[in-house]
Amino acid sequence: MSAAPFPSREALNICFAHVAYRMAERFTLRGTGISHVEVRDKAGLAAGIAEADVLLVSGLWSNDLLERAPRLRYVQSISAGIDQYDQDLFRSRGVRLANAKGVNANAVSEHAMSLILALARQLHTGRDNQARKHWRGMISDISQREDELGGKTLLIVGLGAIGNRLARLARAFDLKVVATRRDPSRGKGDADAVHSDRDLAKLLPQADIVALTCPLTPDTENLVNAETLACMKPGAHLVNVARGRVVDEPALIAALQAGRLTAAALDCTVEEPLPASSPLWAMENVIITPHTAGETRRYEDNVLDILMANLERIWRGETNLVNEIV
Repeated sequence: MSAAPFPSREALNICFAHVAYRMAERFTLRGTGISHVEVRDKAGLAAGIAEADVLLVSGLWSNDLLERAPRLRYVQSISAGIDQYDQDLFRSRGVRLANAKGVNANAVSEHAMSLILALARQLHTGRDNQARKHWRGMISDISQREDELGGKTLLIVGLGAIGNRLARLARAFDLKVVATRRDPSRGKGDADAVHSDRDLAKLLPQADIVALTCPLTPDTENLVNAETLACMKPGAHLVNVARGRVVDEPALIAALQAGRLTAAALDCTVEEPLPASSPLWAMENVIITPHTAGETRRYEDNVLDILMANLERIWRGETNLVNEIV
């Protein structure tokens, strides 16, 4: 850590950096009197970071910005994901880092449940038919009809705050919920059963629906690949509200095209925006939402709650931060 004292409330300067979120507007309404600025692009951030003691940022961040930030003492990530931050570099510079874990747990879990319901009830094909002004007739083929969730098994990969709330929602629809987590000794939460991450291949054949709610780490990158997809029950659905790189996209496309996987709902893709050339766009059995699972009208205020809690901790001389990473 830097030997210089953390700036007082009166001397502090905060920089909010995001392309869309209205952080400064919501912060001003709190009447803190703390000086702050807001930037909307990488050029603005590069120009203004030298004056920032505290930075709130996510997608606009690049690690070379630390070279231009002599005053920077604390970065509050606006997102839960932290793979864009070089944690060793932060430590060497004495810059604290916290993430926004949990701020959109309700939104993401509700989005995941919505996608599960949409696939079962085929709401996406209904919307497609609406655009075509086509009134679909009744279906004789039982396997092609809309379905019910009761009695089916949902496998949640990553029983954190989002996964646990999804489990609670899913059980209200009479789904049996099985989950994985790195440390099963932490309990099953609202799931019916919890297993180690290492048991994933054994659990996949049981699952009618697989929901990815895990963080992106070296262990979870390409976790869903040709091998794991081959383990899944024929006719299963995949829902990804985690990160795009948790899924091997070519392997997923192949499984969908072959009918091994009946349907998928993807809130995130390997490359974002998803390239127009991707076969996923044209697949009738795929729902794509543009990484909006975490969007909520409460997002800014939820992040600002963490910011203010951590500033108060720092001013009191406490060591630990809420959602501390570095």
